Amino acid sequence: MTRIDDYPEAAKSAVTVRGLVKHYGRTKALDGVDLDVREGTVMGVLGPNGAGKTTLVRILSTLITPDAGQAVVAGHDVVRQPRQLRRVIGLTGQYASVDEKLPGWENLYMIGRLLDLPRKAARARADEMLERFSLTEAARRPAGTYSGGMRRRLDLAASMVGRPAVLFLDEPTTGLDPRTRNEVWDEVARMVGDGVTVLLTTQYMEEAEQLASELTVVDRGKVIAGGRIEDLKATVGGRTLRIRPADPLHLRPLAAALDELGVTGLATTTVDAESGSVLVPVLSDEQLTAVIGAVTARGITLAAVTTELPSLDEVFLSLTGHRASAPQDAVPADTREEVAV
Repeated sequence: MTRIDDYPEAAKSAVTVRGLVKHYGRTKALDGVDLDVREGTVMGVLGPNGAGKTTLVRILSTLITPDAGQAVVAGHDVVRQPRQLRRVIGLTGQYASVDEKLPGWENLYMIGRLLDLPRKAARARADEMLERFSLTEAARRPAGTYSGGMRRRLDLAASMVGRPAVLFLDEPTTGLDPRTRNEVWDEVARMVGDGVTVLLTTQYMEEAEQLASELTVVDRGKVIAGGRIEDLKATVGGRTLRIRPADPLHLRPLAAALDELGVTGLATTTVDAESGSVLVPVLSDEQLTAVIGAVTARGITLAAVTTELPSLDEVFLSLTGHRASAPQDAVPADTREEVAV
């Protein structure tokens, strides 16, 4: 049987998974999953409800055992070395797991003691985490009186008490308002800056774009795609060229000129009157250059040219056959790239 040690890339990964299988009765929650997460990065795991994302996290965090396959996290086998592994990982699930009857400080102190920190070190770590997550003023209040955002921050603080090498975040911002979600994102980015490796499951496309270095898309227990966000977007095909003439009166003549020239070899152009732009689908840099050349040859002065990549939601739709079920609050800013003209 092929083992993780047979793969040279495993030595560079904080998380390495090969052939992971998990059954629940006749249902295959995981069906031969392979995964590599490089140290000090964020791996986003996307998939529709029931795709197997949470099952994967539960296996990697030693909460359940796989039926087949092998997984190594931070150098520890999840089946053979669960006790050692639990000392070097953190986990934040979809719902805050802190004790709501205990004050925030006592929650963190208790976790420190459970991780065998000496009393003095556990007290210091609880104080440090409360300050870092802006919870010092609420330290002595029962966690049950915290707002949803505060409880989520406390949960993240709890997962960091043991200074984990790898942090698992299973849809950590579900149900949070946009402001609180941004605060959580800031904290995750800071953790990664401190060298923590993060495996993030999410259905928020904006969250994946904001935090992840690479993505893995799972559906029906299988990995169906993976790689850098830019590469996954490229699989959908092409970009859209948004051309805005300096004179708004040139908008429709510009569209007509491009349709007549047919330089893109694709569908006809689209006029976006609200933004005063013409949208042109392009598949290559050569087509982009041809479009710009054709426009300038007609003597039309341009105010701006912008290329727009397919959205991550469109990638998800292309791969899984339907859109993500979670809402998106904003269009990611980095789907656009300004081109000097």
